[in-house]
Amino acid sequence: MHRFLTILIASLFPVLLFGQNNFDSLLDELDQRVADYQLYSNKKENEIKNLKRLLQYTSTDLQKYAIYGKLYGEYKLYQSDSALIYARKSFQIAEKLNDARKRNDARLNLASIMGTLGMYKEATDILNTIDINTSPDLKGYYFTVNSVVYGYMSDYAASLQEKEKYVLLTKKYRDSSLNFYPTQSSAYIMAKSSTLLDTGKYNETLHLLLNYFPNIAPNSPDKAVISYIISQAYREKKDLVQEKKWLTISAISDLQLAKKEYISLRSLAFLMYKNGDIDRAYKYIKRSLEDALFCNARLRTYEISKMLPIINEAYQKQNETNRLQLMLFLISASILSVFLLVLLFLLFKQMKKLSKAKQDLSLANTKLSELNTELNTFNEKLNETNYTLTEANLLKEIYIGRYMDQCSDYIGKLDEYRRKLNVMATTGKMNDLISAVKSKQFVENELKEFYTNFDKTFLQLFPNFIEEFKALLVDDETTQLKEGELLNTELRIFALIRLGIKDSAKISIFLRYSASTIYNYRSQLKNKAAGPREEFEAKVMRIGTSLK
Repeated sequence: MHRFLTILIASLFPVLLFGQNNFDSLLDELDQRVADYQLYSNKKENEIKNLKRLLQYTSTDLQKYAIYGKLYGEYKLYQSDSALIYARKSFQIAEKLNDARKRNDARLNLASIMGTLGMYKEATDILNTIDINTSPDLKGYYFTVNSVVYGYMSDYAASLQEKEKYVLLTKKYRDSSLNFYPTQSSAYIMAKSSTLLDTGKYNETLHLLLNYFPNIAPNSPDKAVISYIISQAYREKKDLVQEKKWLTISAISDLQLAKKEYISLRSLAFLMYKNGDIDRAYKYIKRSLEDALFCNARLRTYEISKMLPIINEAYQKQNETNRLQLMLFLISASILSVFLLVLLFLLFKQMKKLSKAKQDLSLANTKLSELNTELNTFNEKLNETNYTLTEANLLKEIYIGRYMDQCSDYIGKLDEYRRKLNVMATTGKMNDLISAVKSKQFVENELKEFYTNFDKTFLQLFPNFIEEFKALLVDDETTQLKEGELLNTELRIFALIRLGIKDSAKISIFLRYSASTIYNYRSQLKNKAAGPREEFEAKVMRIGTSLK
């Protein structure tokens, strides 16, 4: 059972929430209508001025009668005194025209507006003079006016006996009017729904009105009346939410059409008061009273005057409570402000200390960063030095081995050459001996073999030397090798530089060239460098390493 209730509540919650949001939006719209009441009043005044302006161009009594009737309609729910004036003018014109129907219509208008003004005797006297059988098409209107006037009188009745009498007459005339209105007319629907409501048939009342309501034009004065009757049906069904909703719809329509004689806003004000929304209740009842006084609707003024003191007292009490709460809030805010000022002062002092500490820390971090930079630079240099030493040790190991092998070969070759010369000398071959001593062939062959061994050893150590060296030049024509060459003279010069031999004099002795020739070779290749000329040899030193 509990689970079923939980599911039911959960399923209905979105609907209830939507309904509440819809009602809140209606209240917001009503608040705006209340605030803009002058705008709608000005619009009504302009419509009335336009009708009065037409009178200046009207010459016939028939046209005047029509315009007076329209002015009566505009003033009826706006300003009762003016409506009475134009109702009388309409009757005077109808007398002149000697038209029985127009006289009866004018008399009914007079009786209706007199009822609004509280002139009940005068209204009933006029109604008693009307022979409605002479104007059958006005019978519905005739019975409706009787019903409304006796309804006002029942509200004002001094004793219960008189009230019951007038209530019976009200119902009697209202029920009679049903026989003379088309069944789809607003007058019939309103009279029928009131009858159903009086007999306790609330669901039938709602079924009739809710189906008819969408057919009402937005600017029709009947919209507010039917909305009010719907609210009363919901009131009898104890559905407060729907009652407030339809009262709000009715009040919005009343205000939008600049009606000053109405019930809905006053009734809604009392519901707002009971619901605890005192601000809205006061605003609505105040607007209702001002409109009733402007219209001179005596019954509405009387009804409002009974409710106004209650709502006003609650409003004043709320204002007093709000004033005390405001004073308490201001005192609390003052104490809190003082506390905050003290706290801000202490915080400011703490922030100053923190700022100084941050400055000291920043300075220390700067110094530490500088030391780290220096240490990184030193580490880089140390790594470079270690790499150079490692490379130098490797070169030394390789070249010492090659040097010992070369020296051993040279000693063997020199011993063989010595024995050859000795044989020539002992055998008396003096001419061959002199020719052998003068010949450079032996030295050239040895140099060729020496350079070949150097090239092989160097390229074994730096296998990508030629490609990386060419990449440092914009023109690599001078580095093109002939068939069978491992290195040419230019490459051999910079191979020696890569091995750390940078002195041109030493290079010249190694390669059997003059120092100036070596200098010229170096200068020519520097001029073809892809980058800055002065950085060329430093880049050569980085060939074969990760330091590019």
